[in-house]
Amino acid sequence: MADDKTREIFVTGLKNAHAMENQALSIMKPQVKRIENYPEIAAQLEKHIGETEGQVGRLEEILTSLAEDHSTLKDMALSFTGTMAALSHSVAGDEILKNSFANFAFENFEIAAYNSLITVAELGGYAGVVHALQLSLDQEIAMARWLEDNLRLTTIKFAELKKAGETAKV
Repeated sequence: MADDKTREIFVTGLKNAHAMENQALSIMKPQVKRIENYPEIAAQLEKHIGETEGQVGRLEEILTSLAEDHSTLKDMALSFTGTMAALSHSVAGDEILKNSFANFAFENFEIAAYNSLITVAELGGYAGVVHALQLSLDQEIAMARWLEDNLRLTTIKFAELKKAGETAKV
């Protein structure tokens, strides 16, 4: 089993990941409400919101199995910053593009976080939770890939709408 320092690193990482996923929800939910001209993006975000809610649940289960709880302060702080990030893009004329860039960057941040958590879990002897963390990692990789694969089409659609004088923002 893990030594105290490895356990501390793992628990801190789990709490950070829990806050990170709450931040992701606070970024995605406002975007979905504002999307009008990009139904494929809205559908993908809705799907990933459901996945993210599942990720939060898995993190809570892991923390509970370690007799730990998530950090309400971290959750609130990162949810607030996520909401502010989403709002800051809403005033931009190219909101859909800014959101696409930010979402892609955030997904890659989450990928790095889950890779690190899996490594610490393996180092600490927490093999029983690696599958749950890997599931979350796989979902983040799939979302990042989808965003990357669709950026060109999103940009083209944005440009076409703008050129036609239609609302290209969202």
